[in-house]
Amino acid sequence: MEHMERDRIELVGEVIDHNKDIFLVKIDKTNQQISCTLSGKIRKNQIRVLVGDKVQVEASPYDTSKGRIMLRYSKKS
Repeated sequence: MEHMERDRIELVGEVIDHNKDIFLVKIDKTNQQISCTLSGKIRKNQIRVLVGDKVQVEASPYDTSKGRIMLRYSKKS
Protein backbone atom coordinates (compact mmCIF):
# COMPACT_ATOMS: atom_id res chain seq x y z
CA MET A 1 0.00 0.00 0.00
CA GLU A 2 1.49 3.33 -1.07
CA HIS A 3 1.32 6.50 0.98
CA MET A 4 -0.43 9.36 -0.73
CA GLU A 5 1.31 12.70 -0.66
CA ARG A 6 -0.74 15.22 1.30
CA ASP A 7 -1.72 18.42 -0.46
CA ARG A 8 -1.46 21.30 1.98
CA ILE A 9 -1.45 25.07 1.72
CA GLU A 10 1.15 26.91 3.80
CA LEU A 11 0.14 30.37 4.98
CA VAL A 12 1.74 32.99 7.22
CA GLY A 13 -0.27 34.99 9.71
CA GLU A 14 -0.55 36.50 13.17
CA VAL A 15 -2.33 35.06 16.20
CA ILE A 16 -5.12 37.46 17.19
CA ASP A 17 -6.98 35.40 19.81
CA HIS A 18 -6.92 32.06 21.58
CA ASN A 19 -9.29 30.02 23.72
CA LYS A 20 -7.90 26.85 25.32
CA ASP A 21 -6.39 24.87 22.41
CA ILE A 22 -7.95 26.87 19.57
CA PHE A 23 -6.06 29.82 18.07
CA LEU A 24 -7.53 32.42 15.72
CA VAL A 25 -4.95 33.41 13.09
CA LYS A 26 -5.31 36.36 10.72
CA ILE A 27 -3.60 35.58 7.40
CA ASP A 28 -1.32 38.39 6.18
CA LYS A 29 -2.14 38.56 2.46
CA THR A 30 -5.90 37.90 2.47
CA ASN A 31 -7.05 39.19 5.91
CA GLN A 32 -8.86 35.84 6.27
CA GLN A 33 -9.22 34.39 9.77
CA ILE A 34 -8.45 30.70 10.33
CA SER A 35 -9.23 28.61 13.40
CA CYS A 36 -6.08 26.61 14.24
CA THR A 37 -4.73 24.01 16.63
CA LEU A 38 -1.09 23.31 17.49
CA SER A 39 0.87 20.65 15.63
CA GLY A 40 2.31 17.70 17.52
CA LYS A 41 5.88 18.98 17.22
CA ILE A 42 4.92 22.32 18.82
CA ARG A 43 3.13 20.52 21.68
CA LYS A 44 5.93 18.01 22.19
CA ASN A 45 8.56 20.74 22.50
CA GLN A 46 6.25 22.84 24.72
CA ILE A 47 6.54 25.95 22.57
CA ARG A 48 4.30 28.74 23.81
CA VAL A 49 2.21 30.52 21.19
CA LEU A 50 0.81 33.85 22.35
CA VAL A 51 -1.39 36.58 20.88
CA GLY A 52 0.71 38.70 18.53
CA ASP A 53 3.08 35.89 17.47
CA LYS A 54 3.76 35.40 13.77
CA VAL A 55 3.12 31.78 12.78
CA GLN A 56 3.13 29.45 9.78
CA VAL A 57 -0.19 27.66 9.27
CA GLU A 58 -0.87 24.52 7.24
CA ALA A 59 -4.40 24.20 5.84
CA SER A 60 -6.25 21.83 3.53
CA PRO A 61 -7.14 23.22 0.10
CA TYR A 62 -10.65 21.81 0.59
CA ASP A 63 -11.41 23.61 3.88
CA THR A 64 -9.35 26.74 4.46
CA SER A 65 -11.32 27.80 7.55
CA LYS A 66 -9.38 25.34 9.75
CA GLY A 67 -5.67 24.70 10.03
CA ARG A 68 -2.70 23.65 12.10
CA ILE A 69 0.09 25.87 13.46
CA MET A 70 3.36 24.32 12.24
CA LEU A 71 5.94 26.97 13.19
CA ARG A 72 6.25 30.04 15.41
CA TYR A 73 8.66 32.62 14.04
CA SER A 74 11.21 33.91 16.53
CA LYS A 75 11.04 37.49 17.72
CA LYS A 76 14.32 39.29 17.06
CA SER A 77 15.07 42.82 18.21
